[in-house]
Parts: sequence; structure tokens; C-alpha cells
Amino acid sequence: MSEDRRHNESRPSKWKIIRRTLLGVLLVLLVVIITVALWITLPGTPSHATTLRFDGYILLPSQKFLSVLDYVTLHDNQVYVTGESNGDVYKITLPSDGAPAGATVATMAGPPAAHGVALLPSGELAFVSRSEANSVDVFDTADLHVVDKIPVADDADGILYDPDSDLFYVASGDAHVATLINPKGRRVVATIPLGAKPEFQALDPEAHLLYQNLQDINAVAAIDLHTRQITGQWPLEGCDAPTGMALDQAKQRLFIGCNHNSQLVVFDINAHRVIGSVPIGKNPDSVAFDPTLNRIYTTGKSGIMTVVGDGDKDTYRVLDAVNLHYGAHTLAVDPKTHKVYVAYAAVAVKPRVAVFSSQP
Repeated sequence: MSEDRRHNESRPSKWKIIRRTLLGVLLVLLVVIITVALWITLPGTPSHATTLRFDGYILLPSQKFLSVLDYVTLHDNQVYVTGESNGDVYKITLPSDGAPAGATVATMAGPPAAHGVALLPSGELAFVSRSEANSVDVFDTADLHVVDKIPVADDADGILYDPDSDLFYVASGDAHVATLINPKGRRVVATIPLGAKPEFQALDPEAHLLYQNLQDINAVAAIDLHTRQITGQWPLEGCDAPTGMALDQAKQRLFIGCNHNSQLVVFDINAHRVIGSVPIGKNPDSVAFDPTLNRIYTTGKSGIMTVVGDGDKDTYRVLDAVNLHYGAHTLAVDPKTHKVYVAYAAVAVKPRVAVFSSQP
């Protein structure tokens, strides 16, 4: 046998090389899929932060494979969290220090998708918006039973209570309107055309105005709930798809998260213009403000919580960027205890709320 023939027979065939290459690619893809699945499924410990201390999780008793949580609402020692994917409303009763240890959880089932929760000042009744049912459900907070259902416009989302006018305000995204509900008769008393898709809103009780983000036109509107009219509307320069909003009432500033370009813009209410911006975590959704510590908290679909410091003369800088978990996109801060509560989405594990203590 010639030397060339022996050499050719000893070399692997073309098909063997192709099979080995395909096997290698499949193994790499399998490792990537398992890594992504674990990353989405298993929440780990949040990354280190200088401004926050992670206190632990409050697990929520959902039996669903997928749990996407939405708004987080604080009232005294209670935290209300809504399930966008399953329609559940969770009432978390906290111990006096607000820590996760010792917290108890009760669940109210309902049709998806549950969004915002707003309470009367007494805390005895709460109103929850449901976008697929196009309703606001009124429930007793003591035992979580539904006492009334109020039909509202399509895609009911954000909701808040204005004590000055004694009205509940409900923003409906697809319908481009806001609905006003009288809590005494539990009936709709007016609708306000918004002309665009509303997202989060904030109430300035001293000015008797409500500020509403308009996501699809990158603007913010001021609404007088007494006259039930928009009194002003201004563009949000440098903000693409405004979502979360928080108010610094003392300085008359709005802090607005911009979902598509991942910015936090600062809007001067008196000058009616954006006066600053800070880059934050990708796809921000929720914004909260602690007026005592002068800190702004944002989080979004990417699961990065950004802590922004509010300094003198409208100077803003990022203090921390904390890696949480994919889908941890809504939060609230307690202005008394300065604890931050973040709602996590979950796949194949229980949904949860992460609790953080603010550090000086």
C-alpha cells in the first residue's frame, strides 16, 4: 500500500468532521440555554451596594409557572403587590421594623391582569385596576373579599386616590383616557380624554394637580381633578417612552424613567422643561423618591436597580447600580423606614419581594 493511501485512510472523513462540528455547536447551545434558563429562573443575592443593604426576600404563595408582578403599593405596615400575569393581589403585613423576617402574606385571586392598587386613607377599602377585565375591583383589606366591581375604559392600569377631590383616578392605556371614580357611591363620575397612552402618574396635593406621563408622544400632562381637564402639556426632551414617575414636591421636580433610551430625566414643573438626565439601567419601568435621603430609585425589565443622588443646585449622579434579577421591574420606598421593596418576576419558582435597608 502506498504511503499516500495509508495517509488518506488515517484522516477522518469529511462527514465525521461535520458531525463533530455539529455536536460541538449543539453542546455550546445547550450550555447557553441551561445558563440562560438558570439566570431567568433562580434569583440570587443582589450585587453589593454602598447605599443599600439586602435584608432578604418575602416569598409569595403563587402556584403558577409564570408570575409577572406589577405595582408595589405601601400603606402603613402593609405592602400590596399585584400579579400582572395571574391576577392575584398579595397583601404583605410587615413587622414594625419593616424587615422581611416575620412578614405574613395573604392572597386575593382574580382575573388577569392586575395592576395598580390605591387605598382610602382609612385603609379599610382598596381599589385595584384590571386591564383585561376593564374594571376596578373594590376589596375589603381585612379579609380581601371583593365588595364591588366598577367598569372602566379599556386597559385600566395606573390608579391613585386624591384626598383633595375625594376621587380615584384610573389611567387606561389603550383607551387614552382617565376615569374618575367617586368612592362613596363607587361609581364613575367623569372621563378625561388624554390624547395619548398614559403610563405612571404622580399627585401634587399642594398644587392640586396630577401629572401624567404620555408614553407614545414623550410628554407629560398636568391635570386638574376639580375641573377635570388637562391644564398643560409639555414635551420631555431626551426621553423616549416615559414610564415611571416620582415627585419631589419641595423642589417641584418630576423624576421620569425613559424606557427606550434608559435615562432618568428631571423635569422642572415651574419652568415646564427637562433640566437634566442621568443614564440608568436598561428598560426602566418604576421610579420612587425618598425625600429625606434625597435619593431616587429606578428599576426595570433588565433587573438593574439604579440609585441616583439628588444634590444641590439640580446635580444628579448615580450612586449605585445593583444587579437584581431579570424582570424585577417595579419598586416602592417607605419614606419612614427608608426601606426599598422590589417585586421580582418568577419562572418555575415562587415570586418574591426583595427588601433593602438604606445605608448612609
